[in-house]
Amino acid sequence: MEKGLLHLHSFLRWVILILLLVALYQAFTKKESIRKSSLWLMIASHVMLLIGLYQLFWGRYGITKGLPENVQLMKDSFYRFFWVEHPLLMVLAIGVITVARGKAKVLNYKTTGWLLLVALLFLLVAIPWPFRAVGSGRTWFPGM
Repeated sequence: MEKGLLHLHSFLRWVILILLLVALYQAFTKKESIRKSSLWLMIASHVMLLIGLYQLFWGRYGITKGLPENVQLMKDSFYRFFWVEHPLLMVLAIGVITVARGKAKVLNYKTTGWLLLVALLFLLVAIPWPFRAVGSGRTWFPGM
């Protein structure tokens, strides 16, 4: 189950990035379909948040498992990234996506676009890409 949740979490990264790019395009071109795409973006990001919180607390390297001996949280780049940086930036990004959804409902295109752009930046920084030192060993499409 744990491996399946990790693969689903990684797959949802691509779904969210695609939906985010679609919503950004719709916001900056002032398309009324932003209402629907922003709703799907918010739903996907909240599902991903729930899976990520499960992994943060009870996953393979979850907080409830504790730190290995002789490891200090803020000095170890792996645990600092997955226990502090990744969750913090992702929660911020999902919060910004949620606010952007509220703005999209009333068709406030400019504000929605800028909020989604900020969320995209948060996501791009917080994703453990294969080319990052902390993400080494991960593939672009885990489980496939």
